[in-house]
Amino acid sequence: MTEKSWAEEEFQDIEYNLKTIREEIARAAALSGRSEQDIDFMAVTKTVDEMFINHAIACGITLIGENKVQEMLRKKPNLHLNGVRKNLIGHLQSNKAGQIVGEVDMIESVDSVKIGREIGKQSVKKGIVTDVLIEVNIGREESKTGFMPEAVEESIAELSEVAGLHICGLMTIPPICEKNTELCKFFTNIYNMYVDIGSKKLDNVSMNILSMGMSGDYAEAIRSGSNHIRVGSKIFGPRIY
Repeated sequence: MTEKSWAEEEFQDIEYNLKTIREEIARAAALSGRSEQDIDFMAVTKTVDEMFINHAIACGITLIGENKVQEMLRKKPNLHLNGVRKNLIGHLQSNKAGQIVGEVDMIESVDSVKIGREIGKQSVKKGIVTDVLIEVNIGREESKTGFMPEAVEESIAELSEVAGLHICGLMTIPPICEKNTELCKFFTNIYNMYVDIGSKKLDNVSMNILSMGMSGDYAEAIRSGSNHIRVGSKIFGPRIY
């Protein structure tokens, strides 16, 4: 198979996958009393070649997410990003904050007060305000980063006072669950937290975004209240490392 025909097959797969996902988003949104337009659909582009990301953009993707700072910065000049938002979704080390602040539209993975303060510091240096999401370790897993549920509200109150930072909502990745009922409990717990914090009308805290749901569980997440999903392998196929 020639490189061209291989790429064309990949393009067709991306087109089909996007169509299928959008149909599933619309169904899940309707079941939660919303429309497809109420759900922010992110294409996660970790390890994906730029030509396939650009094809997804040509097919209507307007939000992409990268896990690593260096990968985002390396790919960015080769992407057709007019009208496309770019978010960092992976763990951010303090020494990389200065490199990524100002290069993305949002950092979705603020998992400590320390990194939030560093993002704010670098943002002030550049004369901007960086939108962020607070990462919640809803399953209390040692293998994952994020604030423990009981620390979220206090930490948000502390970070809301940091110059250069604007808190827009919450992000979480629940544990792997054998049953949907178990998964939905985690989704429901963080949805209730999201609503509760939003009701307090804290200064510099919008609580407009609840980011939960990935390739394997985005429909359940939407039905549970998510309005921001992150889908990678279901668009582009298995990651190639």
